Amino acid sequence: MTILNSVVDTNSEDYAANHDAMLGKLAELDAEHAKAVAGGGEKYVRRHRDRGKLLVRERIELLLDPDSPFLELSPLAGWGSDYPVGASVVTGIGVVEGVECLIVGNDPTVRGGASNPWTVRKIFRACDIALENRLPVINLVESGGADLPSQKEIFVPGGRLFRDLTRLSAAGIPTIALVFGNSTAGGAYVPGLSDHVVMVENRSKVFLGGPPLVKMATGEESDDESLGGADMHARTSGLADHLARDEVDALRLGRGIVRRLNWRKRGPAPERSLPPRHDPEELLGIVPGDLKVPFDPRDVLARVVDDSDVDEFKPLYGPSLVTAWARIHGYPVGVLANARGVLFSEESQKAAQFIQLANQSDTPLVFLHNTTGYMVGADYEQGGIIKHGAMMINAVSNSRVPHLSVLMGASYGAGHYGMCGRAYDPRFLFTWPSAKSAVMGPQQLAGVLSIVARNAAQARGQPYDEDGDAALRSAVEAQVEAESLPMFLSGRLYDDGVIDPRDTRTVLGLCLSAVHSQTVAGARYDGTGFGVFRM
Repeated sequence: MTILNSVVDTNSEDYAANHDAMLGKLAELDAEHAKAVAGGGEKYVRRHRDRGKLLVRERIELLLDPDSPFLELSPLAGWGSDYPVGASVVTGIGVVEGVECLIVGNDPTVRGGASNPWTVRKIFRACDIALENRLPVINLVESGGADLPSQKEIFVPGGRLFRDLTRLSAAGIPTIALVFGNSTAGGAYVPGLSDHVVMVENRSKVFLGGPPLVKMATGEESDDESLGGADMHARTSGLADHLARDEVDALRLGRGIVRRLNWRKRGPAPERSLPPRHDPEELLGIVPGDLKVPFDPRDVLARVVDDSDVDEFKPLYGPSLVTAWARIHGYPVGVLANARGVLFSEESQKAAQFIQLANQSDTPLVFLHNTTGYMVGADYEQGGIIKHGAMMINAVSNSRVPHLSVLMGASYGAGHYGMCGRAYDPRFLFTWPSAKSAVMGPQQLAGVLSIVARNAAQARGQPYDEDGDAALRSAVEAQVEAESLPMFLSGRLYDDGVIDPRDTRTVLGLCLSAVHSQTVAGARYDGTGFGVFRM
């Protein structure tokens, strides 16, 4: 047993400054989360309640087991766009009758729950999570279908939802639709393609075309109930498997369906765990406000892993990357955490070997990002940084154990890829409010553009506009800074949410529990190919 002895001085001025800066960022984050929770605003929330209906988060709360957690995913989807924060849908992982399920709930207070371009992207991400981790899917349906003014951005990609539902079912992953209101046009295929369907009497309306469209297309006169009411679908069309009296009854029936699934996890159960020996509250003051200032990720691990207990791998080799074995909420993990920002050849080779060892032992990997990328310069190029960085990226790309990524600080350049950024399909990726991610830092990117422009002017024999250069650099720095920030990245679904650092252990524990719903197995180096290469 190797207990981490954190040396964070909680009485220092630097710690206090970091702590206050993080609290400021968390206050901004809370304000944006509040916008998502508010849905369509007071007017439309009141209208929805006046109709005797529950809000989407109230439906989720009644669906889940009492006092069980709900890991909401992508709550800031659409942030910074022309669409409301949250993308008119709530997605997340919660426990229903003891079973971890992926839940998708339309928010009918936002344009009737209609889908905009960010809605479909958010739902696609949720479906990917369900398929990869073998989580039953429960759709809480109340949607008017596509937001017609933005149909050009929805129609072509939007059909993927139907494909995803059928693939989930084909993979033996149950899909359940609880229909609370309208589910029209393309939305009608959500219950149509689900394994189990519950509709609410006098509330649910499911049809490919509503009465106005039917009138225009065929000349037929019809009403909502005969065309697509819950009673008709329960008695005549057979689309509804269960007819609920009201919303609460529908949620009761949904819970009953899950109870009868006889669902079993495929991964091993966790061992008994002990909390960290250091206070997670202190995570607020560890990351410097200036990301150029390094911090020791062991101080983070001491407040995240079970009993603050780790076994480091190659601690004296490639010290800019900490690699260690540990447990989080009883689940074994291998951790890769940037210590000094830059990845050198030694760190890259060390990471590749460590990843292969994790695959040999079927151990999930946790990546804690704070990297400016792979080292550049003549000596490092001649020393093989490209091939060594490629070795690390190759190992990450072909690893088969679950990957979980957390962006704590900087995550720039190819280092973002080597540390399993979004493009490398980690099972889950979360961001701290202190994080930034881009091709490179704002000053570096602006400086590169300045050098290129200066050299081009010199090659043409023209004088260089210094004032214009200063203005350009300032504008580029401001743009890159804004586009590197967590809320911007989260708004585009480049992560699964921006989290409070103090919640890191809990979030990782929930994710590890979810990934163990599926078989946990690594890429094999077992005699059919190569063994583990020593780097």
